Parts: sequence; C-alpha cells; structure tokens
Amino acid sequence: MSSASSPSNSPGKNEKILFWASFFTLIAAGIGFSVRGFILKDWGNQFGFTQSELGSITGGGLVGFGIAIIFFSFCADQFGYGKLMMVAFALHASSAIVTFAATPVYAAYGKEGAYWCLYIGMWLFALGNGTCEAVINPLTATLFSKNKTHWLNILHAGWPLGLILGALIVLGFKAAAPDIRWEIKLGVFLVPVLLYGMMMFNRPFPHSEAKTSGVSIGTTMLTILSPILLFLFLMHALVGYVELGTDSWIGNITERVLADETKALIAFIWTNALMFTLRFFAGPIVERINPIGLLFVSALLGTAGLFMLGQDFTNQTWPWMFAVTIYGLGKTFYWPTLLGTISERFPKGGALALGLSGGIGMVSAGILGGPGIGYKQDYFAVQKTKEIAPGTYDRYKAPKASGFPVFSNIAPDALPPVAGLDNAKLKVFDDWGGVIDDAGKRKEGKKTTLESDLETIAKLESESKPVGPELKESLNKLKEWWDKEGQRNYKDDKPKLSEARLYGAKQALLYTAIVPAVLAVGFLLLILYFMMSGGYKQVHLESEKPSTPTGGAPAEDWGK
Repeated sequence: MSSASSPSNSPGKNEKILFWASFFTLIAAGIGFSVRGFILKDWGNQFGFTQSELGSITGGGLVGFGIAIIFFSFCADQFGYGKLMMVAFALHASSAIVTFAATPVYAAYGKEGAYWCLYIGMWLFALGNGTCEAVINPLTATLFSKNKTHWLNILHAGWPLGLILGALIVLGFKAAAPDIRWEIKLGVFLVPVLLYGMMMFNRPFPHSEAKTSGVSIGTTMLTILSPILLFLFLMHALVGYVELGTDSWIGNITERVLADETKALIAFIWTNALMFTLRFFAGPIVERINPIGLLFVSALLGTAGLFMLGQDFTNQTWPWMFAVTIYGLGKTFYWPTLLGTISERFPKGGALALGLSGGIGMVSAGILGGPGIGYKQDYFAVQKTKEIAPGTYDRYKAPKASGFPVFSNIAPDALPPVAGLDNAKLKVFDDWGGVIDDAGKRKEGKKTTLESDLETIAKLESESKPVGPELKESLNKLKEWWDKEGQRNYKDDKPKLSEARLYGAKQALLYTAIVPAVLAVGFLLLILYFMMSGGYKQVHLESEKPSTPTGGAPAEDWGK
C-alpha cells in the first residue's frame, strides 16, 4: 500500500476545503439519521404507527438515498459536481419543510396524511444525501488517488460523528427541555447543511480520476460487468442491510433492553465514537492485512456482536455495552473500505462504480434492512404474545398485517404477513404507568397523552377552529377501547407485553447475525481469489490530460 506522503495526499487549500465540506455532508446525514432513529417512538406514539410502518418510513428514505447515488453517478462529470451540490442543498432544505408538516397534516387528515409527510420528507432527505454521496466519494478518490481506502475511511468518519451529535442533541434536549417537540430536535441537522453549502458555493471541483485519464464510457461499462466487481456489489447489498438496517433500530432496541433512554443514548454514542476514531486509522491497518482482510475480520466481529445482542441482557448494562462494542467494531470499516477496494481495484469504473456500489447498499438497507428488522420485531413479539397471552394480543394487535419486504410475496409460508402490536394503543398503555401510583390510583394532575389530545380537540372546537374528522374519530375510538378493554386488563397485560416486546427486539438482532456471517464467507472467498491471482494490488491509471497538483482534471466552477 502507498504511504500518505504521496503528492496526491497533499492537496492545496481549495481541495482541503472541498474535502472537509464533503465531511460536513456526512455529518448532516448522520445527525438526521440519528435523531430520526430516536424519535421513531415519538412518531409511533403521536401518529399510531406499528414497528413495520415505522420501518417502512425509514426504509423508504434509504431507498431514496441509493437511487440518488446511482442516478447522479451516471452523469456526475457531465452535469458538474457544483450543480449537484446545489441540488443536494435544495433537497435537504425541502425535506425539513415537508417533515415538519406532519403534525398539522395529521390534525387535518389523520394518520395517513402524517405517514405520507414523514415518508416523502424522508425521501427528500435521502435524495439530498445520495446526491452528496455521488459527488464526495469520487471526489475523495481523485484528491487522494494513491491512498484511497485510508482517506475514504476518514471521509466516512463524518457519518458516525453525525450520529454522535444527533444522540447528544436528543440527550441535551432531554436534560434541558424534556417536553420539547421532535421537530426542534430534528431541525438541528440544517446547521451542517448550511455549512457545507457555504463552503462549496462557487468553488472549483476536479473531475473524477477515470475522466481525467480519458477512460471511455464503453470501457467503464465493461468494467462494471466484471464478475469480481459484481460480486463486490452483492457484498455491499449485504453490508447495507446489516449496517444501516441495524442502525435504524439499535437505539430503539437498546432503550427497550436497558429500560432507560439515557443509557441507550450513551451506548449509541459509545459505539459511534469508536467508529469515528478507528476510521482515522484505516490506513495503517490495510497496510498490514489489505482491505479484503479487514473486511473479513469486520464481518466476523459483526456476527459475534449481533449474536451477543440477541441474548438475554435485560437491565444488564455492562454485558450489553460489551456486546454493542463488539458490534461497533464489526461495522466500523464495512462501508468506506468496500468503496476503497472498488476504487483501488477498478479505477476504470470511475464515479459510476462507486455510485452503483453505494447505491446498491442503500437500496438494500431501505427495501430489506430497516423494514425487514421492523418486521422481525413484530413477528417475534406477536409470536410470544400469542404464546403467553392470546387475549392480550387480541386487544393490542394492529388493524393491518405487514410482511417482510419482497420475500413475504415470494415465500408467504416462511415469512407470513403479521399484524404487529399497535403503537397507538401501546402509547396509552405506557402513559398509564406514569398516571397511576403503585396502588392503582391516579396521581394528582397527571394525564395521558390521549386525554390531553382530546382536551385540545375540544378546545379547538369551542373556538371554532378546524379539526380533522378522522383524527377526532380515531382518538375517540382509542379512548373507547381503553375505557372498555385496555384499562380493565392493564395489570395483567403489563408484564406480558413487556416480555413480548423485549423478546421481539432481541430475536430480530439474533436473526440479523446471519447476514454478517454470509459476508464473512464472501470475503474469505475473495481472499482466496486474490491469493491465487498474485495478491491484492492497487490499480492506477495514467492521466492522459493536464492535471492539477492534486491529480484531478482542470477545475470547473460551481454551477457550470
């Protein structure tokens, strides 16, 4: 492997600004992703979504991320990196507007309207992230063409830093303003969006390494069809499922296992601080064992971590922290090291190869990872509830069944659709524990969220202000159900629902461990392939055009 002393690793002021602006795009993406992970419960409680529905919202966003990467990777050099970053800025800003509209839309049109606001807002946010990703990966590979894996890992340290900042935002608001609305927590992601926009505005960008070297589109397409590269794309699909799919849920699941939101945030911050730190040291590691070896070790650690997370650590903080540490070590190098491998071995694939790989990973996470893990939680929680308390399940089941994406249609017997536990009912159930004392009597001045919502509607009607008829009807039905069934059976249902929900969360992680196990086998096969073909070596292109000191092509202005 090349050392960091190569000329291509000493960019000038403009190139440094471009690199750190790229870093800020991932911070913005990480903050948005992190805060959304922790406010899923707020969305479920406020709008009455099941885990599967919440998984569909988060999953749709990741699909948009992947589609944007793939689409813009086909035309990044022709369209211009500067213009793409303007598009990304506009998408990020509009995503906030649409997402924040969920609450007023819910008041006017009910649950379905709120769902579509959150779903479309997630897509806009993800499209902005994907547009950034279509630029920053080939840009970094161009700026540091002799040490790609190392610098791509440093670039992608921005992602866990964003996740950490998102968790700190949630933790800070919980301490300073515990009742603050989720819209304010989420809105903080606009700060790094503004920063990267200011840093990149009207700044020259280099072209990709492939374009600088005069690689034709035909050669690029032939490179894309290489069997080894196609196999790496498959590996990235599995990486997307296990890394981002699990990250969509790990904060929510940790809170349930430890029964403490603060401890869950600390665990989340710890694993991502580990990832952030280690990604700065990828260079020395791949010098010793090469990128494929690093990916193989990561897959083994990922398998062990998820297997341990599936065990019974209820209210056991330190065993759970050890398990999430192993999981964090496993996921640290997956994404950037796989991108570095593709860029090092297949430079003729250019921005398109990197974009396809990242896009496939994101689409996999969106279609399969987030929704799939949500489905598994519903499936096993329902299984346990039916086993220990079928009457409880009948009281709390959701009105509609959801299946494992794609595969429930292919194999409905193996992965049947299931009606999960209704989060709207569970919110009333959870609230009731804070309203009554140990003797079962109501605490003075305490109200459930449902009671407060109904009082708000009554007040709006008394002031002749509009109230969505669907919202009023759904809340009244919920109140009627609670008065007739939920409250009467609360004492008996409480331990059973707690056991079933925890069981579903743990089993979902345990079964997800199969994915990194398959990854380990795949990376082992690649190790054997490279051993038989002369070893892993970087492939470098000779530039056929005048280049800048950073190895890129003559720069283009923002917007050209």
